[in-house]
Order: sequence, then structure tokens, then C-alpha cells
Amino acid sequence: MDKKNALRAGVVTAGSALMMLLMSSPALAVTRDDGDDPGPGLSVVQTLGLFVGLPLLLFAVIAGLVMVGDKSHKQQG
Repeated sequence: MDKKNALRAGVVTAGSALMMLLMSSPALAVTRDDGDDPGPGLSVVQTLGLFVGLPLLLFAVIAGLVMVGDKSHKQQG
């Protein structure tokens, strides 16, 4: 019975992934829309900084603030 449920879950997952791929056609991104005014592209360094470096920095800042708040809470108790 477990194999049947696993097979059913696999088929549903694969089917929904396939439908999402078919519905989001990247070919539509080639045609420009009215009023479309794209800016200049980002370099590799700018892209890595924006999508990798900045989230890591924000994670470190939030983790640091949580750790500082936790230490000050333990000292008062």
C-alpha cells in the first residue's frame, strides 16, 4: 500500500511540475511590451553582491541582533 501512495505522490508532483513548466513560457519574455523601458544590465559582481552578498549580510546582522538580545536577557535573569 505504501508503494502505491508513493507512486501516486510522485505522479502528482511530476505532473504539477510539468504543468508549471508548460504554463510559464520563457519565449514570451523575448517580445517587448508597450512602455517597457529596461535599464542597463548588471555585471557578474553586481549580481552576486545583490543576490548572494546582501542576503548573507542581512542574515548575519539579524543573527547578531538575536544573539545580543539573548545574551542580555540571560545576564538580567
